[in-house]
Amino acid sequence: MSESSVAALGWYARRLSRMSPAEVAWRAREQALRKTWSLRQVRTAKLPALAAKRLAARVDRQFTAILPPDTADLVPDEARAAIIEAADRLMGGEWEVLGTARTDMTRPDWFHDPVTGRRSDPERYAFRINQRSEEQVGNIKQVWEVNRLQHLTLLAAAWYLTAEDSYAERVAEQLCSWWQENPFLSGVNWTSGIEIGIRLINFAWIRRLLDEWPKVGDLFERNDLALRQIRWHQQYLAAFESRGSSANNHVIAEAAGQLAASCAFPWFRESPRWRKQAAELFERELAHNTFPSGINRELASDYHGFVAELGYFAALEAVAAGFPLSDPAWRVLCAMTDAMAALVDSHGQPPRQADSDEGRVVLFDAPAHNRWPALLAIGAALFGELDWWPTTPVNAGSVLAGALAGGTRPVSGRPYRCPTRFADAGITILRTARADSPEIWCRCDGGPHGFLSLAAHAHADALSLEVRYAGVDVLADPGTYCYHGEPEWRSYFRSTIAHNTVEVAGQNQSSEGGPFLWLRHARAKEIEVADDGGTVSWSAQHDGYLSLDPPARHCRTVRLDRVSRAIDIIDEIQGGDHQVSIAFHMGPAVHAELRDCSAVLSWPAPAAPCIPSSPPAAAWLELPPGLQWTLHRGETDPILGWYSQGLGQRVPAFTLLGRGLAPQGKPLATRLVFLELGQFAQRGYPAAAAADGEQHVNGEAKAG
Repeated sequence: MSESSVAALGWYARRLSRMSPAEVAWRAREQALRKTWSLRQVRTAKLPALAAKRLAARVDRQFTAILPPDTADLVPDEARAAIIEAADRLMGGEWEVLGTARTDMTRPDWFHDPVTGRRSDPERYAFRINQRSEEQVGNIKQVWEVNRLQHLTLLAAAWYLTAEDSYAERVAEQLCSWWQENPFLSGVNWTSGIEIGIRLINFAWIRRLLDEWPKVGDLFERNDLALRQIRWHQQYLAAFESRGSSANNHVIAEAAGQLAASCAFPWFRESPRWRKQAAELFERELAHNTFPSGINRELASDYHGFVAELGYFAALEAVAAGFPLSDPAWRVLCAMTDAMAALVDSHGQPPRQADSDEGRVVLFDAPAHNRWPALLAIGAALFGELDWWPTTPVNAGSVLAGALAGGTRPVSGRPYRCPTRFADAGITILRTARADSPEIWCRCDGGPHGFLSLAAHAHADALSLEVRYAGVDVLADPGTYCYHGEPEWRSYFRSTIAHNTVEVAGQNQSSEGGPFLWLRHARAKEIEVADDGGTVSWSAQHDGYLSLDPPARHCRTVRLDRVSRAIDIIDEIQGGDHQVSIAFHMGPAVHAELRDCSAVLSWPAPAAPCIPSSPPAAAWLELPPGLQWTLHRGETDPILGWYSQGLGQRVPAFTLLGRGLAPQGKPLATRLVFLELGQFAQRGYPAAAAADGEQHVNGEAKAG
C-alpha cells in the first residue's frame, strides 16, 4: 500500500472517530445512494438526446420576482462607476481569484486550476472524484471560486445599470458554456453542495438583473438546458444534505440555495415541496449555527459574514415569492447583523479570528477583500441602522436588496448601545471610543474551540488577541493562507505558535487530525470583564495543556488603560514549571526593532479620511524579562513570521518570540504603550528608527 493510501486511511479513521453512531449510519446510506446515482449521471455527449425528451416542468413558466421600476437610478454614482470599471476589466479577461490574477476570463476553462496547472476530468462521475486530491483536481478552491459564477452576476449588474448589450451577451455565452460543459453529476463542480447552493442564488439574481434584456427568456425559461440545470441543482440538494459533524456553514448554503431557487424558479412539480423543506431546514440550522448573542458558532469571523449573507439572500427570495421566513429567523439574521456592526474597528474591518476563505455569495459591487461594509449596508437596508453603528455607505447591493425586500423590517429587542462582550461566544472587544481617534481596538478570545466535533474552521488560538491602532494591525492574527495542497503551511497558520498567545511544552493547545479536523479541543472560559470607564480588563483561562505532566492551565489577563493608551498582558501557567513560548505577531505595515527585553514598533500613518494628517505611529513593547526574545520575519525552517491577507496570499511580517521557563505562580507581564514618534524621548524611551513619512519594506526603512 502506498504512503498516500496509508495517510488517507488514517485520516478516514480519525474522521470516523468524530461521528456519532447515527451519523455513521446516515453516511453509509449516503454512500450507497451515491453509488446508485451513478446511473443518473449525464455526460456531455448525451445532452442532444436528452433535449428531445419531455422535461417535467410547468408550461406557464414566468419569472415574477422582479425589481421595482427605476431601482437602478438609486445606485450611487461612485458605486456605479466602480461596477462598470470592474466589469470592463472582466470583459477584457482580467479577474483576481483568491490572490491569483487571471487573464482567461473571456472563455474560462471550468475545470482548470491556474495555480497548479492541473485540469480535472470533466466526464468523471462526481462522487468518484477526490476533491481533496491536488493530483486529481489541482487547487480546488481556485476551481470552485470561478464556478460559483459570481463574476456573471457582476456583469449582469453592469447591464442592469447601463443596458450595454455586450455585458448581457457575455453572461449568456458563459452561462450556456457552463450548462453545456457541466451536465448532471459530471465533473468536480458537482462534488460539493455548498457550491451548488451558491450557484442557484446567482442564477436567480442573474435572471432578475437581466429581466428587461430582450433575450433573457430564451436564456432561462425557454431554454431546455437551463431548466434542466436548475432542476438538477435542486435534485442534488434535496438528496444530499450535510449533517452531523458537517452541519456547519455548508448546510446553511445548501438550504439557502434550495430555498432561493424554489422561490425564484417555482417551475417544477417538486417546487412546493422543495421550498417547504428548504425553509424548515434553513431556519432550524441557522438557529443551530448561531449563538443567542448573534455570533456564528464556528467562531471564524469570515464565516460569520458568509452565513449572514446566505441568510440575507435566502430571506429576500422568500419575501419576493410571498413565503417570508418566520419572525424568529429574521431576529437571528438581525442579531448577526448587529454583532457585525459591534465587532468592526474604526475602519470597518472585522476580526481575523480562525479560518477565512473570503467566501461571498452574490457579487453586485466591485470586489473588495473586506466584505463587511457591504454586508452591513445590506443589513441596514433590511433592518435599519442603529445610532451606534459605524457609517455604512449605500452601494448597489444594499439598493437592490432593499428594493426586493420592500423596505426595512422592524425587529424588537435590538441593543441600544454598542456591545463589547459576547459572553456565549467568548469574544470581548476592548477599545477606546470610536470618536476618540485614533482608536485602539483589541479582540480577546476566550470562547469554545470552534463548532461541532470537527471544529473544522477553528485555529488553536485560545486566549489569543488582536490589537489595532487606527485600523492598522499591530498585534495581528496572521490569517489562514491555504486550505489544500500545502499541509505544512495549513498546520502553521492554524497552530498556537502562529497566534498571539502562549504555547506550552512545544505543543498546540488543541490536537489537529487533518486540515479540517481537530481531535482534542481546548476549552476556554472567560473569568471576568470589568470596565470603569478609564480602564477595561478581561481575564480568561483554558485547559488545553491538562494532558501535560504536570497538568497546566494557561491564564491571561488583558487590561486597556484608555487614559495612558496602554495595554497590559499578564500570563500565568498554573500547575508546575513548564517551558513556554510566547509569540507576538505584527501586521505587515509594522516595523519591529528588538532591544533586549523590549521592542520598538513603528508604522506609516494610515491613509484614512477620518485622520487626514496623522503622523507615523509607534509603540513601545515591554516584554517579560524571564524569557529569551528573538525577532523573526519570513522564515521557512521552521515557518515563522508571516501574514496572510487572504487565501493564496502571504507576505513576510515581524514576529517576536520569547522562550524559556515559566515558573509556577510567576506571572509573565507584557506592556504595549502607543505613542507618536516624537513622544519617545519625552516619555524616556529609546528613539524609534522610523521618521515622519517613512515606510518599511523587508525590514528596512525606505523613503515613502
